[in-house]
Amino acid sequence: MRHVEREKFASRLGFILISAGCAIGLGNVWRFPYVTGEYGGAAFVLLYLVFLVILGLPIMCMEFAVGRASRKSIAGAFNALEPAGSRWHAFKWVGIAGNYLLVMFYTTVAGWMLAYVPKMASGQLAGATSADTAAAFDALLANPAELVAWMAAVCAVAFVVCSMGLQKGVERITKVMMLALLGIMGVLVVRAVTLPGAEAGIAFYLAPDFGKIFADAPTFFEAAYAAMGQAFFTLSVGMGGMAIFGSYIGRDRTLLGEAATIGALDTMVALATGLIIFPACFAFGVAPDSGPGLVFITLPAVFEQMWMGQLWGTLFFVFMSFAALSTVIGVFENILSFGMDQFGWTRRRAVAVNLAAIPLLSLPCALGFNVLAGAVVPGIGDIQAVEDFLVSSNIMPLGSLVFVAFCVSRRGWGWEAFVAEANAGRGLRFPAWLKPWMRFGAPVLVAIILVMGWAPIVAAWAG
Repeated sequence: MRHVEREKFASRLGFILISAGCAIGLGNVWRFPYVTGEYGGAAFVLLYLVFLVILGLPIMCMEFAVGRASRKSIAGAFNALEPAGSRWHAFKWVGIAGNYLLVMFYTTVAGWMLAYVPKMASGQLAGATSADTAAAFDALLANPAELVAWMAAVCAVAFVVCSMGLQKGVERITKVMMLALLGIMGVLVVRAVTLPGAEAGIAFYLAPDFGKIFADAPTFFEAAYAAMGQAFFTLSVGMGGMAIFGSYIGRDRTLLGEAATIGALDTMVALATGLIIFPACFAFGVAPDSGPGLVFITLPAVFEQMWMGQLWGTLFFVFMSFAALSTVIGVFENILSFGMDQFGWTRRRAVAVNLAAIPLLSLPCALGFNVLAGAVVPGIGDIQAVEDFLVSSNIMPLGSLVFVAFCVSRRGWGWEAFVAEANAGRGLRFPAWLKPWMRFGAPVLVAIILVMGWAPIVAAWAG
């Protein structure tokens, strides 16, 4: 059998921007600012950064290490590194299932972002009030043909980029997209913070209010769980997405240093999004909301009150579209690489198979807001909520536990092998003395995230 040399990133910048692009998700972008404001602004950010350092970054580093050492996606990474006779490789099927579940709903949500670019640019929402923008968003969700068309457009963009190969497609396009995202974000931040009355929004968002965190024990634990969950989910670890990017890089840089750079970029984008949203909302006397209501109902109404609001609104949704597409492209690349590593497919064949499979698998979510609106799981919600729950509250934490156990256990890859791989090259080194924490402390925190994800569901079913 002819040996095919592993593809590699052309530059370190490409690796960092693509890994950050995969980590910078829409839930992170629209949820982080709101939670930060709710739990004491900068006080919450400090708590989040603590959990990022002790939980998120070490696990990301482990996933990178598994990918770089094996030079394979999760399809073959565990097979290459595990002791003979062990069964760590069985997790690859859970990991790839998580990637498919993620794109099954993420392509639809990314389609919302794309749909709003022409809506804002063409002036369809000109002069719209919050009631008007709410009606426009409801109309989008109620239209199956429109949702399916935008979902298909997202799939088409991602497949075209991935079909061009790692360097010529994924790296080159994502690099441009991420640099444009950062540039647009910078322009929007300057515009928002210079609005008359923006100071109140900045103070609400970033002024540290430790009283909101330490008001009482339940509030503190609620804030700590929110910070811990944010630090964990923001890096998209546990499903092999970071392992595939690790498999494409050389050994000239330490992995903790690269993970820290990506985590800093991810955090910067999340923080900056709040500096767009809150000053604008406070400047025009609009109460900030969370979730889709903030992005698709509140903010379009705010932009319409702003001088040159059509331009700023269009740029905002271009920014959000780039954030969404960078994640979709990253997950698609993981899915394609799985087929190539597991079944020996060419990239062209992997694209052909998934070009049929992914849009078909994404249909239930797109139709779950209209034709299949009656399909609801008690305590969880509609199809999109169920798919999100399976990924975020189950596969990601379980996968993270697998990566951690694999890297610390003598029955897995082992601590010494992991540390040697993580510390190859120059840069920030992974402390070998962290083994007890990674063996006992980090798994406990991930287990708490897993249990807390199920707690409200079990309570709803029991009630």
